[in-house]
Amino acid sequence: MPFIIQFLDKPDYGHVRAEWRAQHLQYLDANRDRLLAAGALLNDDGSGGHGGVIIIDTDDRVEAENFIANDPYSRAGLFETVTVTRWRKAFFDFERLIA
Repeated sequence: MPFIIQFLDKPDYGHVRAEWRAQHLQYLDANRDRLLAAGALLNDDGSGGHGGVIIIDTDDRVEAENFIANDPYSRAGLFETVTVTRWRKAFFDFERLIA
């Protein structure tokens, strides 16, 4: 079962997000074969970026924790909180997967 990694940025760290965005995207791109989904948390009007969600296809919690620890955003000290939670795919890619 995959893991969901949710992270929230430290307040007033938008400059860190902007500075490290290219490296963060390169990291995700280099690991795209492990990602079911990834994206930023936005304000209701679509502005900003104050955190994010990554769904990594692994059965290993340590692998998921290491993945986010090695993300350039993490290394730059952007995150205020990080939560790693095991996730069951019940509905995915417009299909029901459970009975």
